[in-house]
Amino acid sequence: MNGDPIEGIFRRLYSVALYVLVPITVYHLIWRGFRQREYFQRWNERYASYATAPQSAPVWVHAVSVGEVSAAAPLVNALRRERPDLRLVITTITPTGSERVRSLWGDTVEHVYLPYDLPGAVGRFLDHFQPRLALILETELWPNLLFGCRDRGIPAYVLNARLSERSLRGYRVLAPLMKRALRTLCCISAQSAADGERFRKLGGVPERIFETGNLKYDVAVADDVEEFVASFRESAGALRRVWIAASTHDGEEDAAMAMHRHLRQRWPDTLMLWAPRHPERFRAVAQSAIEAGWRVATRRLTRWPDASDDVFVIDTLGELSNFYACAEVAFVGGSLQPIGGHNLLEPAAAGTAIVTGPHLHNFSEIAAKLHDAGALRIAADADAVSADLEALLEDASARATMTLAGRALVDQGRGALARTMALIAPDLPV
Repeated sequence: MNGDPIEGIFRRLYSVALYVLVPITVYHLIWRGFRQREYFQRWNERYASYATAPQSAPVWVHAVSVGEVSAAAPLVNALRRERPDLRLVITTITPTGSERVRSLWGDTVEHVYLPYDLPGAVGRFLDHFQPRLALILETELWPNLLFGCRDRGIPAYVLNARLSERSLRGYRVLAPLMKRALRTLCCISAQSAADGERFRKLGGVPERIFETGNLKYDVAVADDVEEFVASFRESAGALRRVWIAASTHDGEEDAAMAMHRHLRQRWPDTLMLWAPRHPERFRAVAQSAIEAGWRVATRRLTRWPDASDDVFVIDTLGELSNFYACAEVAFVGGSLQPIGGHNLLEPAAAGTAIVTGPHLHNFSEIAAKLHDAGALRIAADADAVSADLEALLEDASARATMTLAGRALVDQGRGALARTMALIAPDLPV
């Protein structure tokens, strides 16, 4: 425990508030469980109660959900390649993040849910896995967790760090505590200069904040993607127009169906690939498409769409990048509602023209770069998205220009992985 009496007071107040809220965490798990049954499972991990004996995992990586796991993937793959002797434990918070970890690395890494930021749970987690290095992705700033690492002498880094203006305002409610928690970090590796500046405003030590770029630019394109696309086209039909509605949310699903209805008025054989953001929506969107009168296939049931299918639901995780490559145009969801958008670099790397709605605050810098490069069209609403999709499906030259610009921007942005690996090298366990 640090000797700062002010820190001690704030930590105690914060922890007491969390303990008072424990019944709400249980209610939250139950409520989410009715929507996604995986939330009913593995509650012991949420409170750091483990059936197995303690075993050391020298490197701990935390990535809250699917997007952060995807950002962490280049880093984890590099660590496994360069230091195969190091056992890794990867934590997530969501079941979808957990499933993504398993789909990428199977049993070659340890995976558990991150416990709630209760002092007892944090202590049990750190004592069980005994990490010697903590690598936290993006914006997961849990005070007791950071203090727990410092008190045990565990070097902690926040990598691929991003902090929106909205998040900055939210964290300022705990400003005195957050400032002290950020001082425990060895380094904050920020995605951009703007992110770095916001971390400084929150209380990060300026000398420990570095702009390294976004790990998502180091996205890997599958070696067999051309074979994947060829198999898709052989089954679905080589000459059909194909578009993808990716990472859509509940409130965007009606809009996605309206877009498809509009496009099929122009080209009746148009195929829609549909990848809902959350697995609990897989069945619902398939049923919605059936009720709309379309013939529907799914990845799990049929593997590929055939020439008579109208909608193909991608009800698996880990394959979105390959399916982006199968589509001529992509609508990336989370952008018609104030959710803030989702990863735009994945379709850019896959060579797909991209259209979004206006709400992109979680990826504002990347969106601005893609838009300025001519690789992204940002529409004002669902009707405008539909019009952009139609225009791009009509104009092969415009699509080609956008895909070339997107791939060039991704290639120019690569390098965050090398810079990140260099930053953490001094603290990698020997």
